[in-house]
Amino acid sequence: MTADLTDGTIILRRWTGRIRSADADTYLAYVSRTGAMDYASTPGNIGFQIAVRDLGDGTTELTTLSWWRSMDAIRLFAGEDVTRARYYPEDDRFLIERPEHVEHHMVTSSRLQWPGPEGK
Repeated sequence: MTADLTDGTIILRRWTGRIRSADADTYLAYVSRTGAMDYASTPGNIGFQIAVRDLGDGTTELTTLSWWRSMDAIRLFAGEDVTRARYYPEDDRFLIERPEHVEHHMVTSSRLQWPGPEGK
């Protein structure tokens, strides 16, 4: 997979894990301090999002979406094997589902309207 913003595409890197719902606030704060900050400080990263979904069984699914200019930029964050998920020291304390790999998608079309705090 090759991409560069000059050809009109962006790469989406997607990781999903599962935690105990009781740990959600603590783990979200942890991910914001570790992975999210590492995304933001890596050259070639153009943004990230963290999404959560309560599964109703005492577990919560957490998905990170990060947006990249190229696979070379992803390598700066993830290392040479970009398919492998990157983990941090405290992840094992929280994660009850820890996938070995991530997904990469080519984003070829996009539009996002952020309504702002008052919905305008």
